[in-house]
Amino acid sequence: MMMKKILLLEDDKLLAETLQELLESEGYDVTLVLDGGIAADTSYDNDFDLYIFDINVPEINGLELLESLRSADDKTPAIFISALVDMNTMAKGFEVGGDDYIKKPFFPEELLIRVNAKLAQVAPNIIKYGALTFDVQSKILRKEGTVLSLGEVQERLFELFITNIDKVLDKSYLLESLEKPSSTALRVAINKLKQTTGLNIQNLRGVGYILNKAES
Repeated sequence: MMMKKILLLEDDKLLAETLQELLESEGYDVTLVLDGGIAADTSYDNDFDLYIFDINVPEINGLELLESLRSADDKTPAIFISALVDMNTMAKGFEVGGDDYIKKPFFPEELLIRVNAKLAQVAPNIIKYGALTFDVQSKILRKEGTVLSLGEVQERLFELFITNIDKVLDKSYLLESLEKPSSTALRVAINKLKQTTGLNIQNLRGVGYILNKAES
């Protein structure tokens, strides 16, 4: 099973390292950053299963950071940890898209309980293939962390292949994705898709096409 990836934003180095050590001891892959600017860059360059953001941090505060991520259609679950306990700040935390809010000080084990519960709720809807990650729910495709835009036909074909890795797809089934179906048009579309994404799609003559597993 692939390790769940967590981006931890906390500028109190001692607390941050304590939380990182605890989460890693439970099998999570934790990336620790100390300010919101680095957190923003890191979140754009990598895919995470969960964000844990302190609010009052240098550069970009946790609230502004999550708000900008949600504006960019990033639906990654997020937990706020903060010494700010006024109702306005807590309300803002949920308003910008936070899933949970833990008031400091807290026992590190409390955060672990919340993290386990949150990640248990996350449906396994991210498909990884080589340098590609595809969010089945939002339909967002990323290549090495950068959003990759495909044409309408390419998108339909991509989703068919990526959700059926190692399965033979009948040619007639794939033709339904084309605006003007023909064997030539399908071959051209698939070749273009392979060039854009690097998918290892093989033509099984007289049978159909298959997306082979990514090389490790």
